[in-house]
Amino acid sequence: MTEMVYGAVPVRDGEPILPKWWRTLDVWALSCILMLFGVGMLLGLAASPPLAAKNGFEPFHYVQRQAVFGSLAMIAMMLTSMMTPTMVRRLAVLGFMAAFVGLIFLPFFGTDFGKGAMRWYSLGFGSLQPSEFLKPGFVVIAAWMMAASLEINGPPGKAWSFGLCITIVLMLALQPDFGQAALVLFGWGVMYFVAGAPMVLLVGMAGMVVLAGSVAYSNSEHFARRIDGFLSVEVDPTTQLGYATNAIREGGLFGVGVGEGEVKWSLPDAHTDFIIAVAAEEYGLVLVLCIIALYATIVVRSLLRLVRERDPFIRLAGTGLACMFGVQAIINMGVAVRLLPAKGMTLPFVSYGGSSVIASGIALGMLLAFTRTRPQGEISAMLSRGRGS
Repeated sequence: MTEMVYGAVPVRDGEPILPKWWRTLDVWALSCILMLFGVGMLLGLAASPPLAAKNGFEPFHYVQRQAVFGSLAMIAMMLTSMMTPTMVRRLAVLGFMAAFVGLIFLPFFGTDFGKGAMRWYSLGFGSLQPSEFLKPGFVVIAAWMMAASLEINGPPGKAWSFGLCITIVLMLALQPDFGQAALVLFGWGVMYFVAGAPMVLLVGMAGMVVLAGSVAYSNSEHFARRIDGFLSVEVDPTTQLGYATNAIREGGLFGVGVGEGEVKWSLPDAHTDFIIAVAAEEYGLVLVLCIIALYATIVVRSLLRLVRERDPFIRLAGTGLACMFGVQAIINMGVAVRLLPAKGMTLPFVSYGGSSVIASGIALGMLLAFTRTRPQGEISAMLSRGRGS
């Protein structure tokens, strides 16, 4: 039936998996991801030794751990990128279910590591943050529901996905983790917009977010403290934002020199949430612009390939993953330069963190799988055949 409607497409019979994967992959996006991880290792060499010395470890203890986490992330990304969209969807369902259960039991068995937010499970040899693995699974499942609702006599998938989104947002807000909650809501909003949501509804949702923020400010000391610090006219130089702001100012265009930065000795999160401050101080604006360019290339190239995709599920899921990835990077860097309130969010593939880098590897593997070229996968092919007939 497919060949009767769209015409036959030549297929290379017996083509090995790896050559086929490489031929259909967005190699530019993959290269940018690998470069981001390389930059993260470089910055880890600069940012983590002070923390290792403070905790009684060898100077490159955290760098070695990041190399292990990064290797696992790259393997997960490559394997996931080789999957078909159907296999990715099944993986997302299983991963989401496991992460959702982990999120449910977090208040009972989790720990806050003294940071005031119950976000992690302590495993002895490391920690696990379920919300990092929940995000890519949620995006794919929500896209599946929305795509199903576009079919004739399809289920109310948009309403189901909204209910699931609000449930997750509320669970994250109770930790509290307003940054991840906002990121999940943003990812759903982008997909809903692409699926044809009316602007009135999106404006109404924005108003609800403002209202929810006001309620959180009035009832959460953790949230209010961060908002007050962001709105303050003067920055306390002894806070993390103060140290980061000064480091970025000192770095200038080309930085103070490799290993010459001082902010890594003052910031407890220099290797995680504020690693961009280390990059700006030691390597200057030049490296920061290169990092921004790498993120922008991944997101823009992915969106351009998804625009040509005619399968609504692939288009929605890929758009959600790409936009969520890009916005997380924007939030992390925006916090460091005091354009946004402190969120406690990592810089994907650059910041230190096992859960973050492995979950990012899985998410980008899904994105690479969705943006691979497939027979009869582009809208232009269908339109050209329609004009020809």
